[in-house]
Amino acid sequence: MKKRILIVGSNGFTGRRILETLAQEPDFLVTGTSLHPDCCPQGSGYSFVVSDMTDGEALERLFDKIRPEVVINTAALSVTDYAENHRDEADAVNVEAVARLARACEARKARFIHLSTDFVFSGDTRRLYTEEDVPAPVNYYGKTKWESEKQVAIWCRNYAVVRVVVVYGNPLPGQHGNIVTLVANRLRNGEAVRVVNDQWRTPVYVDDVVQGVRKLMDYPGNGIFHICGEECLSIADIAFRVADVLGLDRSLIHPVSTEEMQEKTPRPRFSGLSIEKAKRELGYRPRTLEEGIRCMFPE
Repeated sequence: MKKRILIVGSNGFTGRRILETLAQEPDFLVTGTSLHPDCCPQGSGYSFVVSDMTDGEALERLFDKIRPEVVINTAALSVTDYAENHRDEADAVNVEAVARLARACEARKARFIHLSTDFVFSGDTRRLYTEEDVPAPVNYYGKTKWESEKQVAIWCRNYAVVRVVVVYGNPLPGQHGNIVTLVANRLRNGEAVRVVNDQWRTPVYVDDVVQGVRKLMDYPGNGIFHICGEECLSIADIAFRVADVLGLDRSLIHPVSTEEMQEKTPRPRFSGLSIEKAKRELGYRPRTLEEGIRCMFPE
């Protein structure tokens, strides 16, 4: 009997990679769902249902139809500036819908894997955050994601919260880019790139997020796991690494401070996450940034 998997937000960058990877496993019956039609309808090995996760009745119908045994939620309103200025919408997608998903999973005894973010932390530190550290977000997006984590733990007894950081890889047509593709494309076009040099992250290759999620599907316990890279780098460091690995002109990269960048919404200065728990309990082993870049741009 195949295990029934439901992936929410499967038109998104990370959700799509999870969908396509799990769909290749013969023991899984995979269904993707999103607010919009399948962005890659030529894909094989999965079913796709258009559904609005903020619609409670539609969600119940979807669960009754699919009868999932594992639900992976990758959907979120994740554009930081937009969430800051559209708080009701951010609450509806990032908090209320997640609580609804958690309750639906609990009612049907499904395992719930929910993706969260490093932006739950304040960034007022110089050490890697662990899963035991108390969040203190500095923007509304981070606040909604922290609240979503709490809702998962309140309503569901079989769950894993997965915090990811600066996910990169090759997007599909129509999907948004990421720091690696943005820098590579601009440098290849001879364009200058401004990047902050005083915000630090632990970037993760998208296939390593898939690796962590896949391991957590079979993990027997509950809790929070940091699934990201092991290298803590500034955004400027990431850009320089892209240039060096691909042999592009690093003189086009212009590091600037957070103040000079004049971002509308505050971001944590330091939100590197420790992966020691994931390494120890899951056997999680992520790629280095250089390895991830080479996977994206093979010679």
